[in-house]
Amino acid sequence: MPYRLMPRNSASHTLLRRFSATPHWLLLSATLLFSSQLLAAEPKVTELQDKLDHPWSLAFLPEEQGILITERAGNLRLWKAGSALSAPIAGVPKVFAKSQGGLLEVVLSPDFAQNRRIYLSFAEEGSEGKAGTAVGYGKLSEDNKRLENFTVFFRQEPKLSTGNHFGGKLAFARQGHLFIALGENNERPTAQDLDKLQGKIVRLTAEGKVPPDNPFVNTPNARPEIWSYGHRNPQGLAINPWSGVLWENEHGPKGGDEINIPKAGENYGWPIATHGINYSGLKIPEAKGKEIANMANPDFYWEKSPGISGMAFYNSDRFPQWKNSVFIGALAEKNLIRLTLDGDKVASQERLLGDRGERIRDVRLGPDGYLYLLTDHDNGKLLKVGLE
Repeated sequence: MPYRLMPRNSASHTLLRRFSATPHWLLLSATLLFSSQLLAAEPKVTELQDKLDHPWSLAFLPEEQGILITERAGNLRLWKAGSALSAPIAGVPKVFAKSQGGLLEVVLSPDFAQNRRIYLSFAEEGSEGKAGTAVGYGKLSEDNKRLENFTVFFRQEPKLSTGNHFGGKLAFARQGHLFIALGENNERPTAQDLDKLQGKIVRLTAEGKVPPDNPFVNTPNARPEIWSYGHRNPQGLAINPWSGVLWENEHGPKGGDEINIPKAGENYGWPIATHGINYSGLKIPEAKGKEIANMANPDFYWEKSPGISGMAFYNSDRFPQWKNSVFIGALAEKNLIRLTLDGDKVASQERLLGDRGERIRDVRLGPDGYLYLLTDHDNGKLLKVGLE
């Protein structure tokens, strides 16, 4: 299996064995104390904003200036405590707002304090009604009301999507390189084609240039932007704060949602290797099995798809119970998944907020140590989540 659970001879089992020789009154007291600690650790949700139109991504401005939020229809807005939700920020590019397409990710430049640069990914229309993912940046005005001189520096080629599987997640590495996760536009075989940018993770400089150490720079007929390939529809992208390496999650079809730690030049298999099947219940036509020689296996997968989405590591001291965890939104299950980590392995998983019945689209760790979530509905919400 591509994951492992905590061993049976763990500290918790040792503790239980010790309790067997403990007087009943002391055992009862310990049980009540343990139960009260569990109750005290229940998630507490605060609704900060509603009436968002299918919000997709959020990013924190420094010095408590607020939270930028993208809406899939093409609006970028600013939420700030004590103020009304802003009007749409001007200067955002026109987007292909059909089905899964629209305005997608927002991230700040690592050098935002110097350049006030905001990066956006979005679905961009081409000819014949087809679209692909594009990425650009603009300078956020001092009053936070407009993007100036927005420049598109990356376009997914060719444009093949009629509305599905754009990917669009962005993450800056410690060295300043920008990773862009790209879906295969619902054109499965393209994920294996190195001359196309479908089903790929690409790696660029902050200015959109190709780093000379990218794995396919010297490969004939391959796109030099490519970092890894064989991906279906990436929905989460984050840098592990402890190791500094990239983590990615992606939707499988019916089953087979994955977490990968993408390595340079690796083939992650789609659609040849997959743990999923078609939505019809039939086999994926190109699939040869769950594990294929010379293709990387997922680092973790779900046989039954939760419909995973945004992903955030928890490395704050505010809630020690959550340390060494990664949180992932679930669109299909309508909950928040917490994976506890042992190094780069998943030790256990927990489902949170399932009683709310909301599709969780994005998950971010705030500078205050709380989690901030977006729910994907026409009356979408911005949520703040901590522990009681």
